[in-house]
Amino acid sequence: MNKFEFKNLVKGLKDSLKEKTFFKDLRKEVDTGANGTQDYVVKKGVNKDTIATTKQ
Repeated sequence: MNKFEFKNLVKGLKDSLKEKTFFKDLRKEVDTGANGTQDYVVKKGVNKDTIATTKQ
């Protein structure tokens, strides 16, 4: 391995490490079911404002 190949290898590793840290730092956590996306809430009827289940 000559000097040119070694420089390219080091540069590639450095760039990939930098890219991985950017993705790790910029990723946001989300709250599961924050806006009612996890469970369905009944809007009308006798069971209004209750969470619908698949058990019947």
